[in-house]
Amino acid sequence: MDKSLFISMSGASQNMLAQRAHANNLANVSTTGFRRDFEQARSMPVYGESLPTRAYAMTERPGTDMSSGTLQETGRDMDLAVEGDGWIAVQAPDGTEAYTRAGSLNIDAFGLLRTSSGLPVLGNAGPIALPPADKVEIGQDGTITIRALGEAPNVLADVDRIKLVNPDPAALRKGEDGLMRVEGALEQPADGAVRVATGFLESSNVNAVEEMTAMLSLARQFELHIKMMRTAEENSSTTNRLLQMS
Repeated sequence: MDKSLFISMSGASQNMLAQRAHANNLANVSTTGFRRDFEQARSMPVYGESLPTRAYAMTERPGTDMSSGTLQETGRDMDLAVEGDGWIAVQAPDGTEAYTRAGSLNIDAFGLLRTSSGLPVLGNAGPIALPPADKVEIGQDGTITIRALGEAPNVLADVDRIKLVNPDPAALRKGEDGLMRVEGALEQPADGAVRVATGFLESSNVNAVEEMTAMLSLARQFELHIKMMRTAEENSSTTNRLLQMS
């Protein structure tokens, strides 16, 4: 295969991977607490029997944008948003500890506190289970206070505290499920300095205009790669005809 054709083909395929990353960001522009993925391309020299004379493109996701989204007021008592740095600890489907900023919480039929995606929220000693209650309140430090069924309005009890953590952002990695984890799957200690605001949800930090602009730019680059492939094919056909004439 002609080397220029192979370079164009690899560039086009990597370009499609870059578009996929931006498309995923754009699809989650309305997802609560979503963190957008960065995307970049870098050249990869090709080493063979002699000195490298060509460089291929390689698309990669170097990290995740950890900047906060805006707080949107909902007025719902079971909605909470982390103020500033910090994360809500949840139990991932595989049983490990993971972290999220999506604070739309619900209580299931068994009294377990879960996120909107069904993940159990962790407390001081594992997933939080609440007894039947007329009212549930969440304090700024994550403390859960309830008024049990049939109790007087002034009879309140602290039952648990949502585990709020603040690990080093450099150690966090986002999984394919959208949850954040610390390298090595190490569980993080609760951080008493993390605060939450009830009645609010954090929006995604995706900028739709930036993502659309990036996708249009990548689409133009893809067209250029295809044009180079056609040019390489035409050059090859012309060369073959010249060889036949000679």
